[in-house]
Amino acid sequence: MSEAQERAWIELAPQYVIESPRDVAATSIRPGSSIDPAQVWGRAAPLVVEIGSGQGHAIVHAATAQPETDFLAIEVFRAGLARTMLDADKAGARNLRLVEANAPEVLEHLLPEASVNELWVFFPDPWHKKKHTKRRLVTSAFAALASRALVDGGMLRLATDWEDYALQMRDVMSAAAGFEAGFEGEWAPRFDGRVLTAFERKGARVGRDIRDLSYRRLPRS
Repeated sequence: MSEAQERAWIELAPQYVIESPRDVAATSIRPGSSIDPAQVWGRAAPLVVEIGSGQGHAIVHAATAQPETDFLAIEVFRAGLARTMLDADKAGARNLRLVEANAPEVLEHLLPEASVNELWVFFPDPWHKKKHTKRRLVTSAFAALASRALVDGGMLRLATDWEDYALQMRDVMSAAAGFEAGFEGEWAPRFDGRVLTAFERKGARVGRDIRDLSYRRLPRS
């Protein structure tokens, strides 16, 4: 990290970062380490979670625009989290928290069941080489964890600029128990709550179409 990012981590992490007991890996979550969102944020409010928040452009913008909603950024790269904290502090976004951890473990262990109103996965690593596609995040196992975390009626929002990953996401979620499509036709309209980032502009500039998908958590029986 840069000196500014190192300083941000020291000064701002106590305000923004959720510390959790680790399992074996440095970014793991120990089973049984569940948080109470109302205690963490100091209130009862809708919760939006972004997986792979990067440098935080989308989630800081959203948290600043929606102070009545709580936000959680999940990211494994500390430099990105430091940048997120710097921007959040500058914007006065006090409704944002961060966790440095593997997203599936956060969904499985850290967040209580039916605690998330919206779950965002915007431009996850496409692992575009055929031998690496098994590393992609959106799989049937991920869909089951998303189903656990979301409240009834909660939304899973996905976006990617890789066509074959978009097709995989759609196939996975079409077969996932507990979800229904939140759109008609092939793809969802662009989610207007997603700020246009430099990353998205770059994908469009090199000719990759941006594809959105959205799925609603069905009521539990």
